[in-house]
Parts: sequence; structure tokens; C-alpha cells
Amino acid sequence: MYTLYIGNKNYSSWSLRPWVLMRELGLPFKERLLPFGDPTWKDYGAISASGKVPCLVDEGFSVWDSLAIVEYLAEREPRVWPVDARGRAWARSAAAEMHSGFNELRNSCSMNCGVRVRLNNPPAALARDVERIGALWNEGLKRFGGPFLAGSTFTAADAFFAPVALRIQSYGLELDSASHAYAARLLQLVSMREWYKSALQETWRDAPHEVEVARAGAILEDRRAS
Repeated sequence: MYTLYIGNKNYSSWSLRPWVLMRELGLPFKERLLPFGDPTWKDYGAISASGKVPCLVDEGFSVWDSLAIVEYLAEREPRVWPVDARGRAWARSAAAEMHSGFNELRNSCSMNCGVRVRLNNPPAALARDVERIGALWNEGLKRFGGPFLAGSTFTAADAFFAPVALRIQSYGLELDSASHAYAARLLQLVSMREWYKSALQETWRDAPHEVEVARAGAILEDRRAS
């Protein structure tokens, strides 16, 4: 059985991607959560060559980086990507763009599931990132007919944008109605509700992540367990 090493569910957008994909596809795995800032766990390098999470371990073989994990799974599970060649290429392009881009969204709106934030003077670059996400989502929904980005079933393309849905919820990001509806569908998935519930129950706090949120804007609500 696979073992998936992840970071805090409240913070770790990179961990969410392979986790939600495996949950949605019903791929069995053991979850190992390694909290950021936990003094009892220091040697991430013993698990992951990069010293970071997520990391998938399959019978002693480690695959690090969320995109590499997805492709490793895809070689064993055809449902990871669309069956149609063009749909598969589009979905891979969308996932790769998310994997390597949208830097201002990451910088201004770091993932923190349990808070609601009013942004202070969001930069123009953030608006451009959000606009591009909306355009990309609308393209996929219209081209492939929805309700997911590349058609009727959840694929890795949706998994890569799952953290964006949580950021929209936390920071009140403005998108068009079709994009908001798609984000809402992601948030209502059983897997996403499970992740979110666990995130709220976490009592760990990682100072760098907390500083990022405080710099982003005014915290209107904190729903996390104390």
C-alpha cells in the first residue's frame, strides 16, 4: 500500500493535491502527517529527497513533488488524467500552469483553511492571477462540458486547483459566477470536506505561515481549534 507523507492540512496546499486525488479515485493509502514546526520531527530528508512534503512512498521507493506523484500514479491508474488525448493534454497543461505559476496568489494568499481574511490593498498582480484562473476554469468547463475542469469526472487537473477553492473561501476572492460555482463544487466533495474538517481540528501553529496571513490583511474570523 502507498504511504503519503503530508504537511499540516491547514497550510499545505502541495500536500492537498495528491491527497484529494487519491481520495477521489479511491486509491488506498496510509496517511502520515508531519506538522510544520513540530520539534519532535526534524528529519524530513529521511523520507523525501527534497526534504519536503508531500512525498509518496511505494514499497520503499520515494516519489517527491506533487506533480511527480501524480504522474507516478497515472502510470498505474488511467483515471488520473482524461482518456481522450486532447483532454489529457489540456488537463496536463492546466495542472502544470498551476504547479509553476500564480506566484502572487501564493504570496498574497497563502493557504490557511481556518481563517477568513479581508485583504489589505491587494496588488494588481493578484488580480491578474485570479483573472487568469477564472479564464482557465471557464475554458475547461465550456470545452469539456463540466462539471469538472476536463469533463464529467474528477481528474488531476481538479486536484491541482483544489487549494485555490480553499483560498477563495479564506480570502473572499472575486471571480465570475461559473468559477465560483466550480469552486463551490470542489469544496463540497466528500474528500475536501474531510480535509477541511481535519484542518480546523489541528492545534499546531507554524509561525511563518501565521505571519504571512497577518501581513495579507485583517483576520475577520479564526475557526480553528485552540
